[in-house]
Amino acid sequence: MIDIRQAMTDPALFGPVFGGESFSAWRALLAAFDGLELDATELDTFKALTGRTETPQGAFLELWLAIGRRGGKSHAAAFLAVYLAAFQDYRAKLAPGEVATVMVIAADRKQARAVMRYTSGLVNENPMLRRMVERENSEQIELNNRCVIEITTASHRSVRGYTLAACICDEIAFWHIEGSSPDREIIAAIRPALATLGGRLIALSSPYAKRGVLWDTFKRAYGDDSESRVLVAQAPSRTMNPLLPRRVVDDAMKDDSARACAEYLAMFRSDIASFVDPQVIEAATRPKPLELPAQIGTRYVAFVDPSGGGRDEFSMAIAHAEKDGAVIDLVTGRRGSPAETVAEFVPILKRYNITRVTGDKYAGRWPRDEFAKHGIQYQVAELDRSGLYIELLAAMNSGRVEIPPCQTTLRQLAGLERRTGRAKDIIDHPPGSHDDRANAIAGVTVLTGAKVAQPRVRSLDSPVGSRGPRSDHWREAGEWAVSF
Repeated sequence: MIDIRQAMTDPALFGPVFGGESFSAWRALLAAFDGLELDATELDTFKALTGRTETPQGAFLELWLAIGRRGGKSHAAAFLAVYLAAFQDYRAKLAPGEVATVMVIAADRKQARAVMRYTSGLVNENPMLRRMVERENSEQIELNNRCVIEITTASHRSVRGYTLAACICDEIAFWHIEGSSPDREIIAAIRPALATLGGRLIALSSPYAKRGVLWDTFKRAYGDDSESRVLVAQAPSRTMNPLLPRRVVDDAMKDDSARACAEYLAMFRSDIASFVDPQVIEAATRPKPLELPAQIGTRYVAFVDPSGGGRDEFSMAIAHAEKDGAVIDLVTGRRGSPAETVAEFVPILKRYNITRVTGDKYAGRWPRDEFAKHGIQYQVAELDRSGLYIELLAAMNSGRVEIPPCQTTLRQLAGLERRTGRAKDIIDHPPGSHDDRANAIAGVTVLTGAKVAQPRVRSLDSPVGSRGPRSDHWREAGEWAVSF
């Protein structure tokens, strides 16, 4: 059977792509992962990348790589997918009709397409491998050895029901879904799928903040010689790809050293932290209903986060004040035409007898003009986005805000990040994510006048550990009410 080093260097296989000097660090690392004997140069490379001091004694089941941007991760992911699918035989362990899947999970569809192009190119440019292909489409390559290479995006649902020979997790540090990081859920779902075939788990990513499953694994297993199952490595971009021009890294360091250290030097960022504790979010969230109906005699306020279209939502939240703080009655969002969205929001606002909304001061004049067409006054928020979030956090920490059980909103709140700046901290969503509804929640909480106060004494009929203002409208809405 061909080993991984032979596959990378054989001129008849992948030698033209991976056999050159520029891939020497990758060959040393993958040879160690596969339990191959290392020569002196490879051993030095292995120790430098893994922080270990001893020679590996066998193959590893898991490989976790924090590699700088443009370090060749997607090429390596594609190679590993082809090698583990085409050069291994899983048939003895497969039930009749069962296939072994080598799954490549990417952060998003764009990244998945890029990895699939690399994978398809490696297979179809080699005559021997091309003859193994029985079917191929944009998401999978089925081989004649009962093995399938499948590309998918990050979702814990996407891995269930498979028998996995291997799973390759590309850019795992950036698996955000509207503010949520599902990395732990996906890895938890992957491991049972790998059990039947003794499958292997490979996770590759540029590092990001000191959180998530990549950071947890790095912190636990990097440099640990006693760990025989999990291998963790960390390497700057130019270590893994010496062909990357040095000026690219130097220019990035001049522009933003904190970002460049993560992107090109593979260092986890210490200037980014989670903004809201998940337990605080859970404590502030009512179980039901999703929306509270308007009540006669109650004064409501509304905050909107306008969007010019595209992937961002045009979001709106409505709230009212009670003696214990702010109750968010509803939060909603629309994508598409801003004018049509305003037209959809107006009947909702009128239902709550609202004639004025507050919104983002960076949206320009168009929201003001569009709402004015419907007799709604638009005024600009006094605080910027970060200021609104800081006020929201204070209200949530003191138990003075009640949030509806909108899963999109809760994911966005959980994904908010605090980034340390020169003048002040910036609170924002992670790259590739959204915070439209979270921003509307923060803005409307401020409008209600909810302030930090002494914690309210819990009533005797309130559940232990409950927090937040009590909304008696829950019962009036025909829903089971619980006092937070």
